[in-house]
Amino acid sequence: MANDNFDKMNDQAEKLFMGPTRDYAKLAMDYAEKMIDAQMEAAKTYTDIGMQQARAALEVKDTEALKTYAEEQQKVAREMTERAKNDAEKVAAMNQDFVNEARKLVETNVKSASEAATKSTK
Repeated sequence: MANDNFDKMNDQAEKLFMGPTRDYAKLAMDYAEKMIDAQMEAAKTYTDIGMQQARAALEVKDTEALKTYAEEQQKVAREMTERAKNDAEKVAAMNQDFVNEARKLVETNVKSASEAATKSTK
């Protein structure tokens, strides 16, 4: 009898606390991994562009090369603005996905807890 009660209590603790906690931790870790990957990708891209521009600046040797370099800088600035916008949209989408998944997780856990409470009162 005592073992049955203990087993039921462990089962309830698993369903109501430990399982949902593990599920949320997994969701949070997956989200963190995606965010870190996106940040690393963006950092590499921006670093590569910066290095390309620094090398291009070293090639400026006369006024014509300076003019070409300045024109290229305008193009790069537009591209960087577009990249930054795309990166921000990507992060916003990842944030929204995380919120949606967390909401689903909470709804599932609330439903499970409600069902468990209903069973225990009967």
